[in-house]
Amino acid sequence: MAIEPIHVIGGGLAGTEATWQIAQAGVPVVLHEMRPQRTSPAHHSEEVAELVCSNSFGAQATDRASGLLHEELRRLGSVIIAKADEHQVPAGGALAVDRGHFSHDLTTTLERHPLIELRREEVHQIPTEGITVLTTGPLTTEALAADLQRFTGQDYMSFFDAASPIVVGDSINQDVAFMASRYDRGEAAYLNCPMNREQYLHFWTELCKAEQAELKDFERETAKFFEACLPIEEMARRGEDTMRYGPLKPVGLFDARLGDFKDPYNKDKKPYAVVQLRQEDRQGQLWNMVGFQTNLRWGEQARVFRLIPGLENAEFVRMGVMHRNTFINSPELLHRTLQFKTRPTLLAAGQLVGTEGYTAATAGGWLAGTNAARLALGLEPLELPVTTMMGALLDFISTAEPKHFQPMPPNFGILPALPSKIRNKRERYGQYRDRGLADLDTWATQHRIRPSFFSLHTPEINIPLLRYR
Repeated sequence: MAIEPIHVIGGGLAGTEATWQIAQAGVPVVLHEMRPQRTSPAHHSEEVAELVCSNSFGAQATDRASGLLHEELRRLGSVIIAKADEHQVPAGGALAVDRGHFSHDLTTTLERHPLIELRREEVHQIPTEGITVLTTGPLTTEALAADLQRFTGQDYMSFFDAASPIVVGDSINQDVAFMASRYDRGEAAYLNCPMNREQYLHFWTELCKAEQAELKDFERETAKFFEACLPIEEMARRGEDTMRYGPLKPVGLFDARLGDFKDPYNKDKKPYAVVQLRQEDRQGQLWNMVGFQTNLRWGEQARVFRLIPGLENAEFVRMGVMHRNTFINSPELLHRTLQFKTRPTLLAAGQLVGTEGYTAATAGGWLAGTNAARLALGLEPLELPVTTMMGALLDFISTAEPKHFQPMPPNFGILPALPSKIRNKRERYGQYRDRGLADLDTWATQHRIRPSFFSLHTPEINIPLLRYR
């Protein structure tokens, strides 16, 4: 008997991952993406899996929360992480990608899969029949958001997110800026613009006075910022030194051209604050201002950010923007399988459900896609072990206190405690990692979860391949 296609609505990271996992299980799938028929305030292309904020997936080390999540997804055959690895650009200890090549490759990969149909259209209502995965993200259209509100009987919750400006590399004064990674870890991958105290205080003063883009009335009434992604001007207003203990912290950054700053006698040469820029593309032509997400007016961004030494003549190819992110109250609505409690054939993933960050969206997409495929094949949906970062994160968003629910990024604080207390943080995180990866491997073997058979580079295959035997 033919299997009816599963419908995935939204072509972001979660939707792309879900679509791939469904097709890899041998189930036909239709991915609905409204671009280019309709654009959004945050997107700049019509490719799937476009990275609208930073080009970084976070720290790579597996004793960091994001790095552990990367490794779990690699072991489960994530197409997003596979392509991120393939299109990686230097970023010190972080997994950063050439965002243009990354999203274009993923679009092409999905388009050539024989079980995937990429349908360019806006979806106004949740399908009433069949299996559906909602991955429309924080910028869900008004019509679909209204239909989801009718279905759940709840209003959306919201917070504000922002993106950083991108600068042309040739416009950066590299007589001032220097290449280095913090504490010389790994390859020197960041351009660093140093400030002395006088330069920093002038920049801080002008940033605090700079004019912001006006919010709409309904946005101003509910404006809340996500603490992990504060606009730089909001951070500045919290105090003179707030930025120096955040994205502008100078510790561990040394300009080798001026001597050995590890020498304690060279303290006078150490910068008072440092603005870092991370490579955006493979050729190093574009650079992202790290931590400079902002809602300033574009003219003000150019004026104030050019006060930074090394950026006096900066050419901006993208200015910073801020937008309202909406999400559902997942603890009241979803099971740990990412199925809606009132309709098991409807699943959701990504920032829509209250996970925060690229890799977290990918993790939700993996589970929602996997479980959608299992439902289509007559199999029981899965729950991930809570000792894994993926499992702990999805357990949190489905079991947290609904009254105070807010988006959650991957972090070690949501994992179950270890059998014995370990004081050393690095060692403790290593123990979390070892336990989680061992439990994930056991779980994957038990449920016959194997990495994808269909090569990411194979132009076509003639027969569906079932992942579950």
